[in-house]
Amino acid sequence: MSAQQQEIEAGVQEEGIRMPHIYVILFVFTALAALATHFVPAGLYDRVTLANGRSAVDPGSFRYVEASPIGWEQFMLAVPNGLVNASTVVFFTFIIGGMFMVIRRTGVIDVVVDKLTRRFAARSVLMIPALMVIFAVVATLIGTQELALVYVPVILPLMIALRFDSITAVATALLATTAGFTAGVLNPINTGLGQSIAELPLYSGAGLRALLFICLLGAGIAYLMRYALRVQKNPEASLLANDPKEAAKRDTYVHDLDAPAMRFTTRQAWAGIAALMFFGLMVWGVLTRGWFMMEMAGLFVLMGATVGLISGLTPGKICDAFNEGFRDVLMGAIIVGLARAVAVMLEQGQVMDTLVHGLGHLVGDFPSSVSAVGMFVSQLGFNFVVPSGSGQALVTMPIMAPVSDLIGVTRQNAVLAYQLGDGLSNIFYPTSGYFMATLALAGVSWDRWVRFFLPLFGLWIGIAAAFLIYAQAVNWTG
Repeated sequence: MSAQQQEIEAGVQEEGIRMPHIYVILFVFTALAALATHFVPAGLYDRVTLANGRSAVDPGSFRYVEASPIGWEQFMLAVPNGLVNASTVVFFTFIIGGMFMVIRRTGVIDVVVDKLTRRFAARSVLMIPALMVIFAVVATLIGTQELALVYVPVILPLMIALRFDSITAVATALLATTAGFTAGVLNPINTGLGQSIAELPLYSGAGLRALLFICLLGAGIAYLMRYALRVQKNPEASLLANDPKEAAKRDTYVHDLDAPAMRFTTRQAWAGIAALMFFGLMVWGVLTRGWFMMEMAGLFVLMGATVGLISGLTPGKICDAFNEGFRDVLMGAIIVGLARAVAVMLEQGQVMDTLVHGLGHLVGDFPSSVSAVGMFVSQLGFNFVVPSGSGQALVTMPIMAPVSDLIGVTRQNAVLAYQLGDGLSNIFYPTSGYFMATLALAGVSWDRWVRFFLPLFGLWIGIAAAFLIYAQAVNWTG
């Protein structure tokens, strides 16, 4: 066989084992969800309004209702409805992509990357734990996993310039924010809301959660640094080694350290200062005003326009940069809507509450010695269809809190099981909108991420199970 024939055969074989396109995967999940509405009995819980104004289920109100299986017309509208339901994340993704493209056009990012690369060239790997600790602490205090969407475009050029890869960049943000959010030492979104529903003292049990934070983050840092050092030593070891887009990034961002150092022009310096002021305003808004994606998106539009004008870009060039950024993240934004379509089918078919009701019975069937782990597994599975920390708490915790009383698990441990089941899988399931959008911003496909993340995911699940078993053994109440 000739060398050319061998190459063709190898290419065919590689094509044969490739994972389906993420659109195909999510469409199949949506179809399965629609099909399930024809076999799973429809059921509903009544909703009650909590003191904080949020709506949660009434755990004693479940009833079966008349079946309403998904018809062909509802299925046809699944993706449009998914895009509408997830519109906040969709447009946030577009605007981040556009805003960062404007900043790239100013040249500010190139100069900053050149300066940081020269400064940290000899100890570049230390950038990873330094950034991860910062990102994780922010997430565990204010509970914004979605800030990974903001972090990735900022650190991606630097990681490429330091001769790592895009997986290193996206993992720095995703692993850190997930470890911090999941442990939730003072996280109002998962810990605070979960404990409020379970009628526990707010932020009680912080000591054990702090230890969990250290273990999850430490494992994530060690795992990522091992991968990053291997890539830095041998670029062919990267999971993106044969990706032409990755090669283009290296051509753009890897600097020749023997060349003269880049310097800011006066206008670039003022543009950089303006960008820092906008980021400072964003942090203030998140911490003191409760800003989230809508407010940050509006701020980023103003930021892109202002920084662009200060740097000397014309209004037309700023608009062109926004358009180019929109195109770069188009796939990620569409994926968010496709992911949401799965939950839309279950909600319209009125089987979502039936699944929650079934989870409560499933947890009760686990042996008492591992009941807390059973709650974790149940929450881990449910997070596939409701990949929202607050959404999952409002739907499942009113059920799991009284169930925990019946099976001998403390309510504190039930909240921890919910936190772990929600947080860890947020960067694994393709139905997690912000996660898929973050991968798109970094130019990393879901299947490549899974190949990287799966071993650490297994390790994190082991850590989670160990903490839950220990908490149950000592009857942890906080």
